[in-house]
Amino acid sequence: VSKQILEQVLRELQPLCITEQQFIEKFFQLSHNAADLEVSVRIVWPQSQCPLHLIAYLLFSRPEEPTSLLLSEIFSSLEPELRGFLDICNKIHPFGCMQVLVTLNDSIFDMWDSSSALPSSFLNSILGNMLLLAKNSFNKCIGTLCKEIEETRMPSKLKGGILPSVSRFKEFVNFSEEVFRTAQRRGELDKAHLRLASSVFSSINSLSSANLKTNTDMVMMENFHHVYCFLCQKMIHCLEDKKIEAKQRHSEHMKKYIITYLGQPLEKLNHFFEGVKARVAQGVKEEEVSFQLAYSKQELRKVIDKYPGKEVKRALETLYRKIHKDLSPEENLLPVVWHAMERELIHQYQEFEELIQCCYAGSGIAMDFTMEDLLSYFRSITLSS
Repeated sequence: VSKQILEQVLRELQPLCITEQQFIEKFFQLSHNAADLEVSVRIVWPQSQCPLHLIAYLLFSRPEEPTSLLLSEIFSSLEPELRGFLDICNKIHPFGCMQVLVTLNDSIFDMWDSSSALPSSFLNSILGNMLLLAKNSFNKCIGTLCKEIEETRMPSKLKGGILPSVSRFKEFVNFSEEVFRTAQRRGELDKAHLRLASSVFSSINSLSSANLKTNTDMVMMENFHHVYCFLCQKMIHCLEDKKIEAKQRHSEHMKKYIITYLGQPLEKLNHFFEGVKARVAQGVKEEEVSFQLAYSKQELRKVIDKYPGKEVKRALETLYRKIHKDLSPEENLLPVVWHAMERELIHQYQEFEELIQCCYAGSGIAMDFTMEDLLSYFRSITLSS
């Protein structure tokens, strides 16, 4: 409603101010020289009544400035009234300044495009001041919102899901994009989007130092994924880099989350072969690793015996239930995470086999389960869920 009222006010002001400006210029013959101008002024205002500052201003200023001075006298209450109206608009809605900014921007551009309006007219000057005021109000609003997002406290019993700061960011973007949908300029909005996106990323990153009872990487993974999907949907050009960054951060934290739990199904095997790789990196020849006491063939057999196929499948089932409990249903990341974990575990298995072939060649040592078995475990768990 306030937007429609402001638009109506501006539409009615333009012809009024332009007509008055044209009358003044014609009546006082402001296109004539200074001597003619002085005669015109003294005819209208006798010397005893004419303000001295007005005579001096008219005589010594540039041709267009007397018009502005006279219009300022006639419309002396216009700017204060407009300021008061803008204050009311800002108070009606938290983002009222945004609607004011768009309306003023469009109105000024329409005036510049109009053949009847003078670019240097008195009204353009007034509206320029109002536009500057609207920009300041908008920037102040964005600064407050950025601070609110960055300082949002995380729920003490956070179990996952979308953070309040992310929801707040989405709310603003959805509202602002609708307000600016038909706007002729959106430079101020693009700057605001970038500031807010940085604040949201900062808010998500702050989880790394928060004392959460749930897995931090899991929460960060979900929220960066949510931001990425939202930005894909909105397709806002100025946020393309932020969209790419959100995807990278999502992948980074998903990998950390997976690695945290990957040690569980094959933990001792993983630890053993990490030691083997470390010895090779230190200069021990691959064929001599088995002569190291801690990494002998006998020790390898002991570790492998702890991972029969049935136990590996049982461990994977437990892991799946854990991930299912951790992840929030709204993001539906369970299939994505589970598939990524499958790829990572297969890669790990292949690495184990290569190390056995290189460092324990001819020993006849092999794991109790094959690659095909591992794939069938994952397939079975996925289908039964």
